[in-house]
Formats: sequence, structure tokens, C-alpha cells
Amino acid sequence: MDRKMANRKLIRLSQLKNKLATENLEEIDWVTFGVIVKKVTPQSANNGRTFSIWRLNDLRDLKECVSLFLFGEVHKEHWKTDQGTV
Repeated sequence: MDRKMANRKLIRLSQLKNKLATENLEEIDWVTFGVIVKKVTPQSANNGRTFSIWRLNDLRDLKECVSLFLFGEVHKEHWKTDQGTV
């Protein structure tokens, strides 16, 4: 993990909104981690394609969640991922 994180900045998921407002994250190499705290039953878009919605949290501040929408191949590959997975 140390090798993978070398020269990267860790931004906690609960800090992401604030960091996006105050820093230009496009200019740095950053990562975040999240736990799937809620999964919505897969939905169908207007075009007929199925997608998933996950609510992610870093377990620091349970009020601060990020919604992640999974479409296309990502949805097909990961929609069965269990709640509680990092």
C-alpha cells in the first residue's frame, strides 16, 4: 500500500466536498477510500440501460456520504458487490 500511495494525497471522503471547493484537485494525484453503506436496487434509465447507486462513507462522519452512480460495464461488473465492502 505504501508503494501505491507514494506521491499521492489521501483525501477522506468526508472532506471531499470541502477540498473540491478550496483546492484544484485536477492538478494533484489524489485518492480516497469509502465503504458502501447503502445500495439502491438497480434502476433503469430512460434509455433502458440499468445502473446502480451506492452511498459511500469513510466511517469518520456518518452524516457525510457520497452517492456513486455505476453505469455500463462498471455496473455489470460490480452491481453485486456487498454492502460493507471498502
